[in-house]
Amino acid sequence: MELFDHLALGFSTALSFQNIIYAFLGALIGTLVGVLPGLGPVPTIAMLLPITYALPPIAGLIMLAGIYYGAQYGGSTTAILVNLPGETSAVVTCLDGYQMARRGRAGQALSIAALGSFFAGCVATILLAAFAPPLAEVAFQFGPAEYFSLMVLGLVGAVVLASGSLVKAICMILLGLLLGMVGTDVNSGVARFSFGIPELTDGIDFAAVAMGVFGFSEIMNNVQQKEEREVFLDKISHLYPDWDDIKAATGPVLRGTAIGSALGILPGGGAVMASFASYTIEKKIAKHPELFGTGAIQGVAGPESANNAASQTSFIPLLTLGIPGNAVMALMVGAMTIHNIQPGPQVMTANPELFWGLIASMWIGNLMLVILNLPLIGLWVKLLKVPYRILYPAILMICSIGVYTLNYNVFDIWMTAFFGFVGYVWSKLKCEGAPLLLGLVLGPMMEENFRRALLLSRGEFSTFVTRPLSLSLLIIAAILVLIVASPSIRKKREETFVED
Repeated sequence: MELFDHLALGFSTALSFQNIIYAFLGALIGTLVGVLPGLGPVPTIAMLLPITYALPPIAGLIMLAGIYYGAQYGGSTTAILVNLPGETSAVVTCLDGYQMARRGRAGQALSIAALGSFFAGCVATILLAAFAPPLAEVAFQFGPAEYFSLMVLGLVGAVVLASGSLVKAICMILLGLLLGMVGTDVNSGVARFSFGIPELTDGIDFAAVAMGVFGFSEIMNNVQQKEEREVFLDKISHLYPDWDDIKAATGPVLRGTAIGSALGILPGGGAVMASFASYTIEKKIAKHPELFGTGAIQGVAGPESANNAASQTSFIPLLTLGIPGNAVMALMVGAMTIHNIQPGPQVMTANPELFWGLIASMWIGNLMLVILNLPLIGLWVKLLKVPYRILYPAILMICSIGVYTLNYNVFDIWMTAFFGFVGYVWSKLKCEGAPLLLGLVLGPMMEENFRRALLLSRGEFSTFVTRPLSLSLLIIAAILVLIVASPSIRKKREETFVED
């Protein structure tokens, strides 16, 4: 009964006129950036992060959350109609979605993607509402040693589940941890690594790094690419699936929802990992795997359900433990910090309206996304024809204004431009920016809990292994390191992200 009371509080908060408007804006912007190839939830949220400073905390977080799971919906539209993933998690949707469109079944592919995403999003939100309170109660038992060990596990998990080179992912995390050390020492009050620059005494601005690495660098990458978009212009008929399509898609939707819900909780997991894993499993268990890649509806239903479920269950470690599991959740931590909200279990008790209002808004947002994605397909098709050379200057201007308004300091714009260039170089070297962002967010928190644990234990490092929960978390982290170091496991890990 207590859960229903909490949900009643959440819906009373989420259904206020202001929060409904921002939920709709988040869903609309998320669909928009999902539809437009080259953008995505991470750069978009990074760009809009400064704007949330002027919004109430609940409204700002509801809008940012809507952008994240809304992009998963919109990404499928571009993948199916243009054979270009509007969002990274929609890469595998291109394989069968576009082939369905070429065979005159674009409407069925779009509707299955939207309905599967809606079902998965609703189930994942139920899981979030059910499991978040017990996990938050457990988190209240954590001390500094346990939090430090948990963050170590989170960073190790981010490395294990990151695509690409393990060495590069480790290097990016370590660089993020080093950047997090810039600023004033909490205990001594002495400026560290500021090199005499007054603006760095408060640390490197999170919004500047995020917007540079994910926003500016993404635009630089897309500008240099030749625009070749052959939009599928055939008339989309039979928008809704028939009974055979529903029967064929039911199993993949259920399995995709389960896979996405589980992987979304893991540190470093999320929508991309979930969609690849779902497609791989569906192909392996199919009676006719040779049909995958030629327009199998299972290849659309499974991944699209998985990526949306993962995008919403990834809020569980953020809201309960205060640990961001992926780059978007790291940005959500930044949004909370802007409003002086400390992520973690105390959010549920100190800000119950925010906690339960955010959860309730996800049901509302998922319903809005079905309405936005199916009847407005014609609008999204027309939007795909807008040349990017018109969009990018406007985006850059809005980003620069947003960064400046955070502290009204031109130095922040130069910092964003610097990290934009660095992020562009990293992308050419195939180095992911997400591990760096996780290191930047978790670094100061790890250092604070590490030093606090040593202070309470009078300098005894054994405190991290004598406390059972802390020891268990460190053992799990060590096991993950040993597993991923195995050549056979490393090979399978790389194959997960590459579909033959």
